[in-house]
Amino acid sequence: MLSTLRNAWKIDDLRKRLIFTILMVAVLRLGNFIPVPGVNASVLQSLSTNQTMFSFYNLISGGAFSQFSIFAMGVFPYINASIIVQLLTIAVPSLEQLSKEGEDGRKKLNNITRYSAIGLSALQALSTYAILANQHALKDTSKLNFFLIVLTLTTASTFLVWLGDQITVKGIGNGISLLIFVNIISRMPTMFYQVATASTNIVEIVMFIIGFLALLLAVIIMSLSERRIPVQYAGKTVGNKTFKGQSTHIPINLNASGVIAIIFAMSVMQFPNMIGQFWPNGAITKFLISSNYSIFNQASWQYLVTYFLMVVFFTWFYTGVTFKPDEMAENMHKSSGFIPGIRPGEPTAKYIGDVLDRISVVGGVFAGLVAISPMIINNYTKFKGIQFGGTSLLILVGVAVESVRVLESQLIMRHYQGFLK
Repeated sequence: MLSTLRNAWKIDDLRKRLIFTILMVAVLRLGNFIPVPGVNASVLQSLSTNQTMFSFYNLISGGAFSQFSIFAMGVFPYINASIIVQLLTIAVPSLEQLSKEGEDGRKKLNNITRYSAIGLSALQALSTYAILANQHALKDTSKLNFFLIVLTLTTASTFLVWLGDQITVKGIGNGISLLIFVNIISRMPTMFYQVATASTNIVEIVMFIIGFLALLLAVIIMSLSERRIPVQYAGKTVGNKTFKGQSTHIPINLNASGVIAIIFAMSVMQFPNMIGQFWPNGAITKFLISSNYSIFNQASWQYLVTYFLMVVFFTWFYTGVTFKPDEMAENMHKSSGFIPGIRPGEPTAKYIGDVLDRISVVGGVFAGLVAISPMIINNYTKFKGIQFGGTSLLILVGVAVESVRVLESQLIMRHYQGFLK
């Protein structure tokens, strides 16, 4: 990775892209320290520590939520909009048709996602204001302050989406992913400080570090692992040209939908808690959040088991709706391709579906273990309040691998261009 960066820095065009990316990241980090007026941020410290969803928000936003800066919501509205539009593309025929229209269709879907993100930003800003009011974190409850807070959060979140698009076009890699990557990296010194101060026993700290490195290694292995379905293409003649048959494969990542499944499961498990913020003293709220018999009590083993099963289910569900075995088999048949030993048509679709089911279960179990790892640490060890967990590692490794691949492809392209000249 370091050699790739060093080689990219030697090329003028790539060096300009790297510098532009660094400058945009600096804008992000500066915005994380500009506070929203009229809010007592100290009240949000305990909320971002004790609530899993708010803790995840705080991590993704690089600590902006606990400080309640202008970038407190981060790019979460855009992420939610992307997931919603992607799922609607499967259910709504007109959107599905757009996804098949090539570059123009993708641009229209991207525009729909951006406009949806603005609406979700406004909705989330309203919800955030209601939570602040219930937590008595507002210094001023006037209508003007309400308008300023909602407008600031909505505008800042929309600006981050624009910033990410600029990085994608003029910088390196996927801009939105890089913004999340930088925010998570910025929380690592805080995590190291929490680990160092959580225990005075050097053996416990060493065991924690070993466990962290083992989890990191497992995430890297799973992120790079893939199941390859072999495909054989028959030879064909087009006009006066004869094309020989060739062998290739369909690569399917073992953990392609891990982070999305974790976000889905976290949203479902935290939904009663989020609603309970509006009626904190209600009997139903107290039962759902604090009862020993409730699966929504974060301190109970029932919560861990339910959360784990939800991650496995959503991994299987998202894999099933994202990869379409019927379309894959049909496209393969149209291209004169077939899986060795499997008949074209329905048998091919069934074979691909069975492979996807097995992969989704394996990936779901791994993602579930990764998701509950920080909760196990918080509930059953001395290392309390540590926000950095396996989900963060999934994001970091995924973005790092993607960015390195983009740089390598750019280097290869310029190498071939220079060779041809």
